[in-house]
Formats: sequence, C-alpha cells, structure tokens
Amino acid sequence: MTDFLLKYINIDHIEGIFLYSMILLIIGWILSKIFRFFLVRYLVSREKKDQFGVTSLKFAKNSIKFLFMIMACLVIIATVPFLRRQATLIFSGAGILAAIIGFAAQAAISNLIAGVFIVIFKPFRVGDYIKLDTERVGIVDDITLRHTVINTFENKRLIIPNSIISTESVLNHTIQDSKVLSFNNFKIGMYADVDLARKIIQEEAKELEYILDYNVGDHTKEAVQVRVIDIHEDYIHIRAYVWISEPFQEFRMKCKLKERVHKRFISEGVDMPVPLRKLIR
Repeated sequence: MTDFLLKYINIDHIEGIFLYSMILLIIGWILSKIFRFFLVRYLVSREKKDQFGVTSLKFAKNSIKFLFMIMACLVIIATVPFLRRQATLIFSGAGILAAIIGFAAQAAISNLIAGVFIVIFKPFRVGDYIKLDTERVGIVDDITLRHTVINTFENKRLIIPNSIISTESVLNHTIQDSKVLSFNNFKIGMYADVDLARKIIQEEAKELEYILDYNVGDHTKEAVQVRVIDIHEDYIHIRAYVWISEPFQEFRMKCKLKERVHKRFISEGVDMPVPLRKLIR
C-alpha cells in the first residue's frame, strides 16, 4: 500500500508529506472500523449479552481504534525519510529528551495496563453500581484505554484514570447479587409501644416496590425485620432491615419509607422522642 502511494505522491515536500500522512490516517481509520465491525460480531456470537460482554465490547472497540491509529503513525514515520531522520535523532541522539518522553508516557502506559486488567479480572463492569467513597458513587458508563467513566446520580460524568481506580477499594453493589439489605433507622419515645411501631414499619415497608423475601438455607425469612438497637435516655432506637431487589432504588425507597412511617406514627399515636433538657440554677 505504501509503495503504491509513494509512486504518485512526492514526499520530498511538505505538501506531499501532509497528503501522504492524511491518506494513511484515513486508511487506518477505515481499517479500524472494518476490524471493529467483525470483532464485535465475533464477540457477540460468543459472549452473552450481559454486563461482562458489554464491557469487553466497549473496551475492544476503544482499543482497536487506538492501535490502528498508532500503527498508521508508525508507518508514516518509517516510510517518510524526513520524519524517519527526525525520529532517529530524537531517540538516539537526544537521550535526555527520550528519557523525558518516556517518563511522561508512564502515566499513559499505566492507565492502559490498568484498563486491560480491569477488563480481564472484572472488579466492575459497564452498568455496575459502584461506590469508591461518599462522593464518588454511580453507574459505570464506560471503560476506555485511559480512564473509567462513572455516571453519578446527579447525572454528572466522573472521569477517573484507570491506574487510580484499579488501586482503590471499590464497593460493587451488582457484581454478583443485585439485592441489597437496606438499614432504616427510626426513633420513638421512651414510652412508645414498640410492637405497634414494629407493626407499622413492616406494613408500610411491604407496600413499597422492590421489596422481597430472602432465603437462608431451607428457611425463607421476611423481607422486613425490625429490631430494637439501643435505648437512650430520651428515645428508643429501632432499625428496620429491608431487602430490596434493585440497589439503584434504595435511596428512594428509604425516603418513601421514612415519610410513610412518620405519618402513621402521628396518626396512630406512637409516642415520639422528646429531647430532655436539664435546667441548672
């Protein structure tokens, strides 16, 4: 291909070098599109259409485009005498510059290797609900050669380099089992009817969406269990353990449950906590 182009393009002038480079880059882009098309069809035929397959497909498509563009650039440098002389001068004659370039490329290489490891070992996948800390929480939107894109619940895109996220402790809510146990805390007065409060919480929780029972061995336990956690000087702390089938809906379910339980407590006369204050004369 390069020999054919060199017959008709004079690469001794800057215009010819530019035209030759543009043609090779376009050819590389077209070849990458063709290769991506057949690779995607092959991977889809072999893998199930789940998060694992989507992650591999997205990463493969990003990688192929990058590799073909790199190959096109290397071919241009190798076949254009002027560029080849400059490259030789840089990497053989200027050792300090080569060291600087190598040092600058460390981050890019580490991100690339970390991205490959993420796709291979799958600590998280495209579509997973993950949490790194209180601020970095959301759905994995994409995994590229350089970074991982997380779509937060505020519909903002969080871009994290692969080399950083691969060293973080990641809480993955959906890697194997999508259901989650939601802790819902309530406070009632010291003289409140605990059994009535428990009954109200269980009834209101079971009316919500995504609530499910769960199996432990040969026994099926209720989706909502309510226990007294602690007794303080001015209130009783009770907690409802609610199994939810969809982790993305946990926060919304918690808010709904608190509102509905609070209204029921008021309407049915459940004693509410009153803070005690000491008067010192």
